[in-house]
Amino acid sequence: MDPIVNHVGLCVADRERSRRFYEAVLGFAPWFEIAPPDAMVAKLIDLPEPVGVEVVYLRRGAFVLELMEYTAAGSVTPARPRVMNEIGLTHLSIAVDDIDAVAALAVEHGGSVLPQTHVGAAVMIRDPDGQLLELLPMGYRDSLRD
Repeated sequence: MDPIVNHVGLCVADRERSRRFYEAVLGFAPWFEIAPPDAMVAKLIDLPEPVGVEVVYLRRGAFVLELMEYTAAGSVTPARPRVMNEIGLTHLSIAVDDIDAVAALAVEHGGSVLPQTHVGAAVMIRDPDGQLLELLPMGYRDSLRD
């Protein structure tokens, strides 16, 4: 059996704020929430206890986004701006009906638009915690060739 992608995890400062952003701006739907036990999570993610992680899973089609908020004092490393040529996950790309309307909606929900990146058919935005998100038109994937 071929492996499948289960989900993408995103550490957030305030999961309810992020949840509202991803639901209202990008059309994600709530799936479920968990607050797993510290001992298991600390071992799995290789961090010292307490971690106090609280998680909400959101879905958009088959894609699952895990928003993780670490609530224990001292368990969060402050965010820093990331750039596209830094090794590691750089951004999430989301297809939308109207990139300008969604970009404006992102600002209304605590995100920001990087106007210098607007190339007409795409633009980069940031969620409330600074995560880069690329907005592309719905037909983009259909335009790619196998």
